[in-house]
Amino acid sequence: MDPIHWTVGDEDRSRLSNMAHLVGDTMEMNGFSPKKKDDLESKENLWSAILSEVQNTGNSKLPSNKSVLVLGDSESGKTTLIAKLQGVEDPKKGSGLEYAYIDVRDEYRDDHTRLSVWVLDGDPAHGHLLRYALSEENFPNTLVMLVVAMTTPWGILDQLQSWATILQDHIDKLKLSSDELQEFKQTNMRKWLDYVEPGDELDSSAALRRTSRNMDDELGEMPLGEGILTRNLGLDVVVVVTKTDYMSTLEKDLDYRDEQLDFMQQWIRRFCLQYGAGLFYTSVKEDKNCDLLYKYLTHRIYGFPFRTPALVVEKDAVLIPSGWDNMKKISILYENMQSMKPDDYYRDIITQPGTRKTIAREVEVQAEDEQAFLTRQQQSLQAGVPAGVRQESTMRPPTVPKIDGAKGAAGSGEGVLANFFNSLLYKKTGNSNPTSPARPGEQPNNIPPIDKVAVRSDAAAELDRLTRNKKQSSLEQEPNSSEC
Repeated sequence: MDPIHWTVGDEDRSRLSNMAHLVGDTMEMNGFSPKKKDDLESKENLWSAILSEVQNTGNSKLPSNKSVLVLGDSESGKTTLIAKLQGVEDPKKGSGLEYAYIDVRDEYRDDHTRLSVWVLDGDPAHGHLLRYALSEENFPNTLVMLVVAMTTPWGILDQLQSWATILQDHIDKLKLSSDELQEFKQTNMRKWLDYVEPGDELDSSAALRRTSRNMDDELGEMPLGEGILTRNLGLDVVVVVTKTDYMSTLEKDLDYRDEQLDFMQQWIRRFCLQYGAGLFYTSVKEDKNCDLLYKYLTHRIYGFPFRTPALVVEKDAVLIPSGWDNMKKISILYENMQSMKPDDYYRDIITQPGTRKTIAREVEVQAEDEQAFLTRQQQSLQAGVPAGVRQESTMRPPTVPKIDGAKGAAGSGEGVLANFFNSLLYKKTGNSNPTSPARPGEQPNNIPPIDKVAVRSDAAAELDRLTRNKKQSSLEQEPNSSEC
């Protein structure tokens, strides 16, 4: 049940004061008046104190000095998440240290304020800018949000530990006394221990546990479970895992199973225990847990009610408030781990897939066989010869007359043609010795090179001569045949 707040104005204050004097006068008339004037003054002071307390409670406004510091790698979804909490459709990403604010409204008090949000760039080199977002003055009024993305599950634990270390180094540089820092840590522990399951506020056993904790607090002994607040920063911390809709892609493309997802979750939850942090799995794309995250932030910062219990059933919508978790609850996830152990090194199980580099391959040119090329060229030459000239069959290799040594360079027209085709079909043996003997069927190395241009012109002239001779022989045979 929410508390009822009264607003007391100046008119009500005056009316209550007059009523107090009237009650005092009545008591004096009936013989109950104090004998000493000091007693009457003390009663008036008591009434004034009560009125002041009621007035201060009724007119209390939402504080405007609260802030959230958001840390996380680039592309982890920090800007998109904050824009979702703001209700902005088109987020704009900046650089360095960004500033934004979230409108917070209290429906019970009909009041509103602005929650400042500082978003640090994902490059750790900008860590020196933290002095503008987290100082000695606003330290107790700051909540830290560590953001990681499910799109890079292999780097989640390293990123959380890296940003927590950067934050710790910055806190060590602040000019906070040991007593102040210890007080902040005690407040953090008290918040953890004061967590009550929604619906158990009126449970007598829960009330008894809170009373016992308060007694232990007075004695300086607040028992914590295994691994809880072992790295207490003195700050309220919330871990947010964004882009959980990408889990389906991990299962489809990288063959992730529930076993790997549980392994990741138990490591993240163990990290949260160390810093006393709450845990939220969110997806802006599918609008999962974004509204609950907003309500949880206002609960931790302004004390608004938060009645949502822990949610651990859905793998992509985990919600664990600070103070609910412990190692016994985390160990439930161990039952699903068959091929791995809970204490295995995170990177050994959640490995980064190999990056494939796109290589621009040159188009491979397939060279044609030399003999096939020469055969085709010979067929083209024969196709250009007039009818009557004998053509070689395409089903068998061309017949090339053999020549002898030096006689090949001169002689009849057939020798010229032979030299032409031999020059095309001739292959160098690669032997640099000019006097080395030639293999059977090869031209000797000591034969001087043939001028290919001259050979080709001689070959063309010889073809013309053969054509003319053929025509003349044909004309001479025609009269003879007619005489017969």
